[in-house]
Amino acid sequence: MTTTSTASTVWDGLVGQRPTIELLKQAAAGHGMTHAWLVTGPPGSGRSNVARAFATALQCETQTGCGHCEACRLGTSGSHPDITWVRSETSVLYVNDMRDLVQSAAKFPAIGRWQIVVIEDADRLGTPENPRTGNALLKAIEEPTPKTVWLLCAPTVQDVLPTIRSRCRTLTLATPGTDDVARFLARHDQISETVAGFAARASQGHIGRARALALDERTRTRRREVVSIPARLTTLGTCMTAATTLAELAKEETEEITAAAEKRELDELQAIFGSERKDTTSRSYRAALAGLEKLQKQKAKRRVLDVIDRALMDLVSVYRDAIALSVGAPGQLVNEELRGDVESVARAASPEDLLRMIDAIFTAREQMLEFNVPPQLALESMAVALQLSGGHR
Repeated sequence: MTTTSTASTVWDGLVGQRPTIELLKQAAAGHGMTHAWLVTGPPGSGRSNVARAFATALQCETQTGCGHCEACRLGTSGSHPDITWVRSETSVLYVNDMRDLVQSAAKFPAIGRWQIVVIEDADRLGTPENPRTGNALLKAIEEPTPKTVWLLCAPTVQDVLPTIRSRCRTLTLATPGTDDVARFLARHDQISETVAGFAARASQGHIGRARALALDERTRTRRREVVSIPARLTTLGTCMTAATTLAELAKEETEEITAAAEKRELDELQAIFGSERKDTTSRSYRAALAGLEKLQKQKAKRRVLDVIDRALMDLVSVYRDAIALSVGAPGQLVNEELRGDVESVARAASPEDLLRMIDAIFTAREQMLEFNVPPQLALESMAVALQLSGGHR
């Protein structure tokens, strides 16, 4: 009798990315390898997961990403000493941090085959008008040390400074299909077929979002409240209420995320300073505490915007569903469970109106993320633009 191995490799958690996996397997084995990679793809496509799998496979003792050697265990757990992760919870990456990173990346690997640096938010390296942080990285990518590999992640190639992206090999990820996501949830998290199908559709291919929707009732509740908003926007009053609801939901979710993280950061700072923190005259501790509090405010602001951004994409899904109904497009709706509400929106607005409403949502998104308009103001303006004027047929 033949026994089939069920051992997991580092590639098993990647959903809907088979061509990319095959290419990276070849690179890890030494075929087509280069020192700088740019992994792009829409939110939820798994950019960070792909980077983690590739970085781990590059360190793998068998050069395959076997999943069970010591290097693979360290890589998948995020504790490999020769894989550095750079994550920004603020809107930018800072130039001084990047200079320090470039210096440490030039060191010879401690135990692995490569010194690997993964920058999850390469789109925050700066702009063509203010490229200082990107310039700090540029020389390291132009003249790499023999054992250093840079893995950069960003939503699109255009989000990365031209000087950086032109020196990287680009991988473009696809948005995982609904069936792929549902199968992953069923296999990985033992989710029922019904819940997995809902989460896969509602997440629109975003793996992390799909898992949250499948596993957490509060996440599902918040999303239901968001996607039920469009059908209620019939008066100016309901529009103002909806804007406030969106802002409050974002604040509530952000506080849940932030409270634990901020406590952990404060505990770590206090452990570093030990008894010195009890000395009210300790300038170094007070300076470090002030710096931490400033950074935490920046992180909290970014988290609020990220949560609102996700809610806006949920709103867009309702209007796209309404357009699909209006033009008789086949297939399931993203919000199939709210078909009645979607039908109400479709009856109250023409497809052209619905497209203008989607544009209003993206305008609000741009105002908040690019021009620092206060979320409440941007959401109120958006909600007014989404007001339904009654049946158009």
